[in-house]
Amino acid sequence: MKTKLMLSMAAALTLSACGQASNENSVGSSMTLEKAVQDDSRTERYVKRDEARHPVETLEFFELAPTMTVVEIWPGGGYYTEILAPYLSESGQLYAAHFPQNSGSDYYQRSLEKFTDRIQTEAVFGNVEITEFAPLTDLESDIAPPNSADRVLTFRNLHNWYMSGGEEAVRDAFKQFWRALKPDGILGVVDHRLPKDASADAMAESGYIHQQWVIDIAEQAGFELVEASEINANPKDTADHPNGVWNLPPTLNVNEGDDAEIYKAIGESDRFTLKFRKPTTQR
Repeated sequence: MKTKLMLSMAAALTLSACGQASNENSVGSSMTLEKAVQDDSRTERYVKRDEARHPVETLEFFELAPTMTVVEIWPGGGYYTEILAPYLSESGQLYAAHFPQNSGSDYYQRSLEKFTDRIQTEAVFGNVEITEFAPLTDLESDIAPPNSADRVLTFRNLHNWYMSGGEEAVRDAFKQFWRALKPDGILGVVDHRLPKDASADAMAESGYIHQQWVIDIAEQAGFELVEASEINANPKDTADHPNGVWNLPPTLNVNEGDDAEIYKAIGESDRFTLKFRKPTTQR
């Protein structure tokens, strides 16, 4: 299956190169982000999260266009995939860099199998190519062909890599993003924000990470910070919950005797939204 994935990625890169000239002369796609978010194929429980996740505003901040090649990192059940796939369906390409096939984790395997089944059976995902991603793992294929992606997007994932592999894992992730992106391509990052005055030790278990720490890691990898946005900020979130970010919706991992309504009232986590660029002149 890995060989098939590598061949299909190479073919997609060739087609993308052949189609660039025609895309530049086209009048553009009829699909908008608003239409993609309102698509009837979306999962009901995901639609309910739009108020907290601001998908249109977030993707507009990352400067998406429907003719682009986009890599979504660890799409999970497909919240953003359900939006990106129809948006890119006419003229773009979406790579879904999911968990590795041989990860050794039962959870990863179940998640990948469920996601793959959706991609293969639902027509809305016709332009989605599944690849693999895991920091510090020797995989046979890249998340996308080198220098092919206009955008690499990761939503609420960095804390997982840090918690499982420390700073080295996050650095390795950014190296893989760099390799996939075209010069002048954009890396979009959303994650749970640890307050500036909170100890960095909290990043090990809470699911929250320091915004400036992520900026520093990205810049050390060669990226330039374009802009930080408060699109996904939530001032109600103090980020000091007993079970970390998982106390909050949608997980609501609440200890016995605690009042779940308190966490429901807070809503989803306070998140930073960062836009980085891979410079055209590489150092």
